[in-house]
Order: sequence, then structure tokens, then C-alpha cells
Amino acid sequence: MSDDNRYNSDNDTSVLKSTDLRKTRLTLRMLNDLRKAGDAREAEQVEELALVRKMYAVPPAAPAA
Repeated sequence: MSDDNRYNSDNDTSVLKSTDLRKTRLTLRMLNDLRKAGDAREAEQVEELALVRKMYAVPPAAPAA
């Protein structure tokens, strides 16, 4: 999976200073980036869960001889 959908702190312009008194406004672009980052995180969790299930699965029964 590419990192295009992950959070990038370089694009974050909402960093506040101690002198800022106003609330920040979320733009549609910010909301879309947050949604994409959440979707990428969910996809990573699904992949990781599949790996864990495969790793800890019950081994197949050995054929009786």
C-alpha cells in the first residue's frame, strides 16, 4: 500500500500558536485527507488481522497412517 493516503505533517497548516485565540476551520480538503487516512488505517488493520489469523491458525490435521 502506498503512503499517499497516510497523514503527512508537512501538509498540516493548522498548527496553533499560544497567541491564537480563534478556532480553526476544517476545510473540505482537510476532511477528505482525514477520511483517506482513516481508510488507509482500516485497510492496514484488515491486512494485519489476516496475517495474525494465518500465523495463529490451527495447523491442519496430519493424515492418519
